[in-house]
Amino acid sequence: MAQYFTLPEAERLLPRVERYLRDALLHREEAQKAHEELQATSEHIRMAGGVRVNPGALLAVRARFDTSAAALKEAVEQIEQTGAVLKDLDIGLIDFMSRFRNQDVCLCWKLGESGIGFWHGAEEGFRGRKPIDREFIEGHTSDQRSPGRLH
Repeated sequence: MAQYFTLPEAERLLPRVERYLRDALLHREEAQKAHEELQATSEHIRMAGGVRVNPGALLAVRARFDTSAAALKEAVEQIEQTGAVLKDLDIGLIDFMSRFRNQDVCLCWKLGESGIGFWHGAEEGFRGRKPIDREFIEGHTSDQRSPGRLH
């Protein structure tokens, strides 16, 4: 079940979510580099018709890939455990579920933004982002049962 947040609740989580997101991006990059090295080695072996390979070096690259992939998975799980929703790792897009006018909405944050300044309908996505204004602040809630009541 989705966790719902008020704007202040989501803002308090941002430093932790950003740290996990940056970790995920770093580990994804490391895994991609190791994967490319493995692919290049496989291609070299195939093109050379079976070349002698240093198995220790190949195993080290494979271990680097496995370690980075596991760390990436852990970082994504840490984001999810906060209640935030990772929408797009490539651009660092995170949503926090909230309520506005009896509707599910998302408080939307992108890596590099100083805070949560946008929201969109749950079905609209990033292209539907609207600036958080006074009307939104006064009418949103994290409580599914009591729309319009701030906590």
